[in-house]
Amino acid sequence: MFDSFVSFLLAVSGDNAAVAIVLFTVAVRLLLLPLGIRQARATQVQKRLAPKLAELRKRWSRNPERLAKETTKLYAKEGTSPLATILPGLGQLPFMWVMYRVATHPTAFLGHDLLGAPLGQHVAGIVTNYGLVSGPFLVFAVVIALIAVVAWISARKVSATLPDEQPALIRKIMPLMPFGTVLAAAVLPLAAALYLLISTAWTVGERAILATRPLSA
Repeated sequence: MFDSFVSFLLAVSGDNAAVAIVLFTVAVRLLLLPLGIRQARATQVQKRLAPKLAELRKRWSRNPERLAKETTKLYAKEGTSPLATILPGLGQLPFMWVMYRVATHPTAFLGHDLLGAPLGQHVAGIVTNYGLVSGPFLVFAVVIALIAVVAWISARKVSATLPDEQPALIRKIMPLMPFGTVLAAAVLPLAAALYLLISTAWTVGERAILATRPLSA
């Protein structure tokens, strides 16, 4: 199944695996764009409702069930829900699983590379086969470095959009979450790391564009 999937991607990309991964990632993100719009709207609603949410937390702090019920009701009036802010991430999980399975398939990207770095190898494998001072390792290092830059930008955006009413622990943890992609890229094959780079960069750009636009229900 995965060989057929890779064969299809290679066929539409002129037998260039790196281009195939780019096309696959862009197709996934276009498919998930409606979820991105819902997420942006939910974020705007969350900021607007921040004072009311703070009131609810203060009023029902000793009754978690009632707090959850009133919070859900408040979001329902706006036609959204707290879960809408994580929809794109959840929606990507099946596609990330597919990319991981393809990237780790023994023959999927055999003979294909990105500027000399094998797409099917992990950074540890590249170090073992080519050494630290080599072109393939440099390519992988650049991809991870770019993912780190995107994660840093994303973390700053997340930190800036968190309402002051959010618990201190949440305000500390949420900006750190984008850096999970850096750790993932360090242990995944280069093909999956390339997918992460393009997808996370898309996310940052998408959020920046949608944040400037008022979104109706």
